[in-house]
Amino acid sequence: MTFSIYSASIPVFKQILSSLAAILDKAETHAQDKKIDPNALLQFRLFPDMLPFVRQIQIATDFAKGCGARLAGVAVPPYEDSEQSFAELKARIVKTIAFLESLPQADIDGSETRAITTGSGEKTKHFTGQTYLFHYALPHFFFHATTAYDILRHNGIEVGKKDFIGSY
Repeated sequence: MTFSIYSASIPVFKQILSSLAAILDKAETHAQDKKIDPNALLQFRLFPDMLPFVRQIQIATDFAKGCGARLAGVAVPPYEDSEQSFAELKARIVKTIAFLESLPQADIDGSETRAITTGSGEKTKHFTGQTYLFHYALPHFFFHATTAYDILRHNGIEVGKKDFIGSY
């Protein structure tokens, strides 16, 4: 069986991002139904030294688009990180999925040995494409996606494992 780095990355990102978009809908509906200020959820942190919900979504999308771009050998599209509502976060997810879908599979497959560098200065990291995907991008992506899910679950949004995993 042939390994496809595309199949191990882009569909995985799209699946979880689609799930996060659906979870955002549930959170927005919950806030409306319970007459909760949306910012109570959008700015919620699980612990004071952790980033708020908004940043968790922003960072998850950053890792998805960044990984896709780097594996494809194209520039990472910049996002402003200015989202302040559920609708804006969902639009960011939709934009990220559209970007991932624009990346040709042929540009990603075969990138297992591509040299990938992230960060700058003391934070510079060097990887091969496969190591970058499995040991850096996916773990970071799932950490932030899971933390976003956990924040909403902690705040009473009725979501479960099937909501997080979504469909494939």
